[in-house]
Amino acid sequence: MIINEALLNEVTDRAKASPRLRMNYNLHDAPEAKAQRLLNALEPGTELPIHRHQHTAETYIVLREAIRVLFYNDRKELTNTFDLDPKKKTYGIHIPKGQWHTLEVLESGIVNFEVKDGPYAPLQPEDILIPVP
Repeated sequence: MIINEALLNEVTDRAKASPRLRMNYNLHDAPEAKAQRLLNALEPGTELPIHRHQHTAETYIVLREAIRVLFYNDRKELTNTFDLDPKKKTYGIHIPKGQWHTLEVLESGIVNFEVKDGPYAPLQPEDILIPVP
């Protein structure tokens, strides 16, 4: 499989048409795979809760456009932000296991390559952080 502009456009078009304003394109064979590898297209307005993965680290490599990754602590305080934009030579981030984080989509058409350990595990209530208003 070639990851090219046509594939990125296809996944982006599907994200734009989705009520969630995001779409995964899985490169792994099954949810039970030991390595979860996927393209993740996100559009402005998508809602991704502040969350953590207690059993795996996560790595993002941005293929096009820009996102902001936000880190939080257990007290629901923003601790750091990282702008990822290949045009500015900031390509990716490794998010440690257990780190509270979320994404902010800065431009339409963002696609990132994401990798984390499998199998797939949906977020549990204890892994979602509700920020203080």
